[in-house]
Amino acid sequence: MEKRSVLRAFFRLINRFIVVPAFQLGWGRIISNSITGDVMVLGITGRRTGKIRYTPVSYARMGPNIYCYQGREMKGQWYLNLLANPKIEVLLPEGRFSGHGEEIHNGAEKLKAIRLILLASGLNRSMYGFDPETAADEEVQEKIRGMPVIRIRLDSMISANNCLKSPSVVHQSV
Repeated sequence: MEKRSVLRAFFRLINRFIVVPAFQLGWGRIISNSITGDVMVLGITGRRTGKIRYTPVSYARMGPNIYCYQGREMKGQWYLNLLANPKIEVLLPEGRFSGHGEEIHNGAEKLKAIRLILLASGLNRSMYGFDPETAADEEVQEKIRGMPVIRIRLDSMISANNCLKSPSVVHQSV
């Protein structure tokens, strides 16, 4: 089995059995940190099945919007589903929201968003071979060519995550 396939399978298991359940239980602040980076979970309706599927992604905030991206290696099912069904559920460390996602094509907005996402990606911030803080715009644009960036506009809060307000809850979950 190819190394990339093994890693993909490993992360799929981590996401399915640890990351997504943690966010669903309101423990997103434990998963989203300075080492892993800013992580959220998107709940997106499948374009063929009609079932909601959850996937963790890196994100950044810019004004009232939240941005994430689909890596350049392949077009993930979550991305294709979002294009078909833009009404989504957004699980952020502070709570669960409804929202709408759309791919952005504006060069300046896309460039600024991808820099912010990568800056907020913890240890993975230089995964594309450049420092998002110091790289020239041309270098960043070249490295992210063909990489879709998604803008999410939050509609309303579904529920707040209050689980970390009590020290006893934090102590029990460790």
